[in-house]
Amino acid sequence: MEELRQIIGENLAELRKEKKLTQLELAEHFNYSDKTVSKWEKGDILPDIETLYMLCEFYGVTLDYLTHVGKKSEKSEFVKEDNARKRRNSIITSALMFVVVWMIMTIVYVFIFIRDNNFLWILFVWAVPASILALIFCNKVFFHKRIAYFVLFSIFIWSLITAFYLQFLYVNAWPIFLVGIPIEIILVLWANITPKKSK
Repeated sequence: MEELRQIIGENLAELRKEKKLTQLELAEHFNYSDKTVSKWEKGDILPDIETLYMLCEFYGVTLDYLTHVGKKSEKSEFVKEDNARKRRNSIITSALMFVVVWMIMTIVYVFIFIRDNNFLWILFVWAVPASILALIFCNKVFFHKRIAYFVLFSIFIWSLITAFYLQFLYVNAWPIFLVGIPIEIILVLWANITPKKSK
């Protein structure tokens, strides 16, 4: 147990120095005294499990990182990906998918326009539900935001109905909007279901 305290203490000291923090600055951040931080780093005492978790989150490492000997490069599997960078990349990926849908529609538009330019504007109307579908997929993969699901599904349904309406404008198709009402009610009810909390 003493050896484990030493390993954790050395790793905590290394991580603190890497962040260019003094023991006092770290102690103030976590509401401890600098003497307590010094004892952690010397291996005299171990922080409680909740504090260890907060330290791991603060330094962007897992608990395994603190319990293993070696340099940071040797323990890279225990280093968490930078949350800010991960979020930024998720947003960029979502934007790329959105733009790709519009790019495809533009290419199809240009290709068909060269041959026959009747009613091609409708492609861009259909691009709206297609691009919203791409954003729903991105929310599922990256963000998992319930409110985003509700808003995106709602926009998707109404833009899809509008696209159908405009596609078949020559037919008296306005009743198709009535289909959206029960679907919107279902979405509102679904959005208000309280999710089961994980244990």
